[in-house]
Amino acid sequence: MITTRHEIRIAAPVETVWRLHTDVAAWPGWNTGIDLAALEGELKVGASFRWLTHGLDITSTVTEMEPGRSIAWGGPAAGIDGIHHWTFESCGDGETLVITEESWAGAPVDADPDGMLAALEQSLVAWLDDLKRTAEQDS
Repeated sequence: MITTRHEIRIAAPVETVWRLHTDVAAWPGWNTGIDLAALEGELKVGASFRWLTHGLDITSTVTEMEPGRSIAWGGPAAGIDGIHHWTFESCGDGETLVITEESWAGAPVDADPDGMLAALEQSLVAWLDDLKRTAEQDS
């Protein structure tokens, strides 16, 4: 299993960042790594959404959610079981600290842990950069 953690400070209120991040269907419009995203119904614990990223067709299920504060989802893709947790903290000055932690397990990870970790880290850093850029433009 591999695990990584990244964070970024965004010059936008937590409400703006949360709204942007949890509008799953809108991800392809601002997240350069996502080609498709679809959610049927409301985003809540137990809800599933489908998304296409870096050639992986993923169906994730929300496992935890505290609106405005945190969300976690997980699901299998191409032999990889991923668990992704996001935390949003108001910095009290109109800024938001976003923390993302993700773990992957499965045969592809066991076969190339260093390569898979590098791919995961690149993806998360790009996601955070896109989130920051878009949220700061929107506020």
